[in-house]
Amino acid sequence: MLADAIRSETYRLLQNRTAVFWSVFFVPVMALAISIIGQLVIQSRAVKINGANLPLGLGGPLDLGQALVSSAGDLANPAILAFLLIGAATLYAGDYRWETWRLISARNSRPNLLLGKVGVVKLLTLAAMLVFLLAASMADVAKATILDRPMIFTFGAEQATDFGLLFLLSFVRVVQFLMVSLLVATVTRSLLAALFVPLVLGVGQSFLGGPLAGPLGLEPGDWLMQLLAPGLAFDALKATIQGGMESAALPEGIAIKAVTSLVLWTLAPLAGAIAWFSRQDLSKE
Repeated sequence: MLADAIRSETYRLLQNRTAVFWSVFFVPVMALAISIIGQLVIQSRAVKINGANLPLGLGGPLDLGQALVSSAGDLANPAILAFLLIGAATLYAGDYRWETWRLISARNSRPNLLLGKVGVVKLLTLAAMLVFLLAASMADVAKATILDRPMIFTFGAEQATDFGLLFLLSFVRVVQFLMVSLLVATVTRSLLAALFVPLVLGVGQSFLGGPLAGPLGLEPGDWLMQLLAPGLAFDALKATIQGGMESAALPEGIAIKAVTSLVLWTLAPLAGAIAWFSRQDLSKE
C-alpha cells in the first residue's frame, strides 16, 4: 500500500540526519545568521553617524504580516531548491546506490514504492518551507529590534489570500524541480546525476529566459518560452499574485501558459519515472 511505502521512506529518511539537516535547516539558519550580521553592521554604522546617544529609528514601522507574505513568495529561491535536492536525490537514488531495491520491491508494487518516495519528498519540502518562514520571521523581528523600529502586524483577508497562493505556488515550483531529479535518478541509477542534472538544467533554463531569449527570438509571453522555462512560468504567476507594476507589464494570457508549464514539468517527469521504473530490471543495480 502507498501508506506503507510513505511510512517506510519517512523512517529511512529520518535516520539520515545529515541529509535532513542540509535539506531543511541549513539554508534558514544561514539566512538568519547573515541577516542578523547585516543588520548589526548597519546599526554600527548608523551609530557612528548619529552618535552613540541618539536613537536610531531607521525607517518606519516594520509590518511583520506583510513581511510574512513577502517571504512566502521567496520560498522557491535557488538556495532552497539546491539544498532540498540533497535530500531528494538521496531518497530517490539511495536504493540504487546501496542495491536495496531487490529487497523492498517484493513488499509493495513498484508505482507505490516510487510514489512513497515522492510523498516523503513533499513532506520534506513542506518542512523546509515552514522552517524558512520561521527563520524569516525571526530575522524580521531581529531587524526591528536592532534598528529600533516599531513592529506592527497587518494580516487581513487579502494578505491571507496572497500568503496562501504564494505558499502553494512556491510548493509547486519546488516539487516540480525535484521531479526532474526523480526521473534522472530512475533512468541513470546515479546519485550524482540526480544531484547535478537538475541544477545544470535549471541554470540553462535561466539563461534561456534571460540572455539567450533575444538571440533566439523568444518572448516571455510565448508558449514556447513558458514551456521551456518553468522558472520563468513561476515568476510570471508570482508577479500575477503580487500585483503592482510587474503584474501590469505581463503579456495578456500568460497565466494559463505558466500554469500549463508548471503542470507539465511536474507530471511528465513523474509519469516518465513511474513508467521507466515499472519496466526496469532491478537485478542490474
